[in-house]
This record gives sequence, structure tokens and C-alpha cells, in this order.
Amino acid sequence: MAAAAVVPLLGYGGWSIISSRNSNQESVIQGNRNAASGAAAQIQLYVSSTARMLQSLAAQVHQTQLKQWQQDRILKDFGQQFPEFAEIALIDARGNVRASSRAGIPTIGLPSGDSPRIDGVLMSPFTLDDAFLPTAILAVPLGRGNEQGWLVARVNLEELWRMVDGIRVGQEGFAMVVTGEGVLLAHGDPEGKPLVAKGDSMLDHPLLKRLRNAEGNTGDDSLIYSAWAPDQDGTSSETIVGVAAAVPNLAWTVVVEQPVSDAFAIPNALQSKLVIAIAGALLVMLAVGWFWGRSFINPILRLTKGTTALAEGRLGERVVVSSKDELGQLGTAFNNMADRLVELQEDVVKKERQATFGRVAVGLVHDLSNPIQNIGNACKMIVMSFDDMEYRESFKRTVERELAQVKRMLDDLRNIAKPVPLEKFTIDINKALTEVVESMQSGATSSGLTLETDLVFGPVYIVGDLFALNRVYRNLITNAFQATLAGGKVVVRTLREHEHAIVQIADTGAGIAKDRLDAIFDDFVTTKKRGLGLGLAISKKVVEQLGGTIAVTSEVGVGTTFTLRFPLTKARPGQLAS
Repeated sequence: MAAAAVVPLLGYGGWSIISSRNSNQESVIQGNRNAASGAAAQIQLYVSSTARMLQSLAAQVHQTQLKQWQQDRILKDFGQQFPEFAEIALIDARGNVRASSRAGIPTIGLPSGDSPRIDGVLMSPFTLDDAFLPTAILAVPLGRGNEQGWLVARVNLEELWRMVDGIRVGQEGFAMVVTGEGVLLAHGDPEGKPLVAKGDSMLDHPLLKRLRNAEGNTGDDSLIYSAWAPDQDGTSSETIVGVAAAVPNLAWTVVVEQPVSDAFAIPNALQSKLVIAIAGALLVMLAVGWFWGRSFINPILRLTKGTTALAEGRLGERVVVSSKDELGQLGTAFNNMADRLVELQEDVVKKERQATFGRVAVGLVHDLSNPIQNIGNACKMIVMSFDDMEYRESFKRTVERELAQVKRMLDDLRNIAKPVPLEKFTIDINKALTEVVESMQSGATSSGLTLETDLVFGPVYIVGDLFALNRVYRNLITNAFQATLAGGKVVVRTLREHEHAIVQIADTGAGIAKDRLDAIFDDFVTTKKRGLGLGLAISKKVVEQLGGTIAVTSEVGVGTTFTLRFPLTKARPGQLAS
């Protein structure tokens, strides 16, 4: 949910930042274009106005029948009135100077014939005068054919300098004017004015170079170039943005340069504010989402915790859900279910206790009824045959046998509640099993069964209680007798497997159903029609007390195999006795 909310916001925020930055930067660059274009138009107007002024003077001098001294006076007055005209001279068709604004010998000459024309006025390339000011010669033709003369003027561009100095873009942006030959005419940056005096060529300027390489060599002012601004040491110091605009009819170029830090200061500030706004909105959204998400997830977590507690048997666990929505209803249903489970568990425990007591009672009644009945019958007979010594011996044997059976039953009950500590010695299980099998052969024969042994070669030593283990063996063999029909077979075998001794007692009896195998070693559980069901439970406890394990595999109609596993020992009976 957080990703679904955050990712679109981040995408929109990133798109907004990039779009805003690009549009703001383009707006700034377009403003610089407009400034460069406006400066180019002003320069064109300034040069054109100078040319028209010179044409007007030429008409005044040439079209009236003035004497030479009058023409000379007009030129001097005009030069004083317009100081940008450093020197003006009237030259006839033979190249002689007829009049001049200069008091001394004229120093001005005609420009070359291939010089560009501005509104019909020839203009020579600009050079630096003695004051290191850019200057050019303008020439206006007078008359036609062989009678053609010229009004020639030397024009300095000090006013052009002032015009360029007045162009400011932002706080640190300046303009400069470059001729088509790469001569720097004016520079608005005070640190760039020495470049004008040096007459350095600007042909290697990155923006002008790119303009020359542009298609059609038109000087398209839409070209933008990021260059490195040289500092006083001639090394690169900061990135600048430059735009260019061509001056019509002059092949000049106005270049406006502005450091990036100054040009994009406002867009960068707006971008920073936008980033802060988006980050703030994101944080607020995350905070609200976290608060709302926790309020949504906490009930689920509590339900999960409660479910885990129930799975672990802690039925007293309950879920506290204060909301009234679906989660609240689910929490209420969970608590009701837990309460019901407690009731059902108490009912099951009660019924299981009653069933256990019932099985114990039935087993006790069944197992005690025969001994008690036999003792009662014997007591009745002894009253009538008290003087018969032979019957008195029979009575004694009957009472002792039946009381021993009752005692074994009571011992089983006591061992279930509190197992008797075992006395552990090193014993040979092969020898012990041989003795047990020999003592039970008569029982197998009377039941029509075959009792066989399959013992591993040599003695197999373990640490155990001989009496307790013999009781376990007898119990398992007796169970095998009872589960096997006449003609069946019971096999007792031993094995060695790594560091363990294995005893297996297998029969070919009826087998045990799979659904009863898991509980066969539980207390008071039996597959017989009579008995308390304590034999296997006691056998398991004895085996486990000796550090072993007991397991059973069975298949209905095929037979059952009990497998006992004990750790082998390197000790020997004589060593242990000593």
C-alpha cells in the first residue's frame, strides 16, 4: 500500500521537477535571447543612424554651390557637434582633399572598394585608434562617373561601448560585440575590456565557432552553448550560458554570456522549493499512511498473535480489538471461538478423565475378579476340607499365585505413577534373551506356536537392568503369543548397527491398525479385550530409562514387529563388578 501511494507521487514529483527546471531554464535562455536581439537591433540602429547622418552631411555639402572655405567650415562645425566623428574630409574625384574638419593635415583616406555598404555607405573594417578605441572609416559617394567625389569620416565607437556597457542580464551577465572577422569591438564586462585593447581574435570562442558550423552559416540566435568563463589567471572558473544574435547588414554578432549560477538562480531556487514541498508532502503522506496503516495492521497482528497462542495451546489468550468494522467483528468472533475451545477442552478433559477412570475400573474389575474369585472359592473349599493336608497345600499355592498376580497389577499402577529406579549393570542381551525364550517355549508349544531366535554372533553388551529388561521381553513375547493364531511364528532376533544393539520381536499375528499405532504406548491403551493397557507403557518407560528407544511397525493380517534400540558399551561384566 505504501509503495502504491509513494511510487506515483515520486514519479509525478520527479516529472514536475524536471519539467519545471527545463521550462524555467528555457524561459531564462529565451530572455537572454531577447536581450541579445534587442542589443543587436540597437547597434544596427546606431550604425545606420551614423551612416544617415553622414549622408545628410554629404547632401548638404555637395548639393549647394558652396565655396571651399564654406565646406570646410561646415565640416568643422559638424565634427564639433558630433564628437563620434573623429575626422571628416571632402575628397574630389582626383583624390584631393578639398575640405576637412581637422585643423592640420588630413590623415583620412578612402576605404577599399570591396568594403561592405550600409544603406549605400561604405564601411571599412574596424581598427584601434591611438586611444585604443575601435574606429572605422565611412565613405559617402558624391556625384557620378568621373566627377564622383567622396565624403569620408572616421567614426569611433565610444558610444557603442557605452551602449554595450549598459546591457546587463541578471547580476553577472554581460554582452559583447564581435565583427565577422572575429574582432572584439566592445565588451560589457570590465575584466573583458583589455581583450578589446589587445585586439584578440574571437574566432575560437566556442559559441561563435558553433555558429559558424551551423547549417547555412546564418548565425541563428537559437543556438546555445555552455562554455567555461576564463578568470584572470586564464584558467576555467565557472560554467556560463551564452546566446548570440546577428546584427543585420553588418555581419556582426552580439553575444550575451551569463554564469549558470546567476542565470538559473531563480529556477534553481524554485526547484529547491518544489523539492522541499514534495519531500514535505511525501513525509506527511508517509506519516499519515504509517498511522493509518498501523491502525489497520495492529488488529491483524493481534489476531495473528492470538492464533499462534491457540496453536501453542494457550487457550487463555484473547484479542483486544476496539474497532467496530470487519476486523473488530473478526476479533469478536475469534474471542468467542477461543471461549468455545476452552469449554470444549474442559469437556474433552472431563470425558477423557471419565473414560480413563472407566478403563481403569473395568481393567481392575476384570483383572482382580478372577484372583479374588479363585481365592474365595478356595476359602469355601478349605472350610469343608480343612483337615485334608493335600488340599491345604493346594489352597496355599492358589492363594500365593493369585495374590502375586494382584501384586503385579498394583506394581504396574505404581510404576506408571512413579517409576522405580533401575539398577544398571553390563549385561549380554543375547544371553538374557536366550534364557527368556527357553523359559517361554512351553507356553508357545501349548498355544500351537513356533518361538525361534535369530541372534547375532557373539555377546552383545549394553548397560541395563536385567530384571526390568526381562520383564519387557516377556511382555512383548506374551503380546505376540496373544496376537498370533495357532500355527503362527514368533521370532526374537538381535542385530548390531554402528554403535547400537537392536532387539526385534516379530510375529505373524493379526497386526495393528494404523490409526492405533500412534497411541499404542500410551497409558491405559490396549488392543486386547481385557487388561489395563499398562504393559507397553511400562515397557517404553523402562527402555527410555536405559537410554534406548522402542518403535513398532505393523500391517494388518501380516504381523507386528517391535524394535528396541540400545547404545552398546565397551565395559564388560567382570570389569564393572571389579
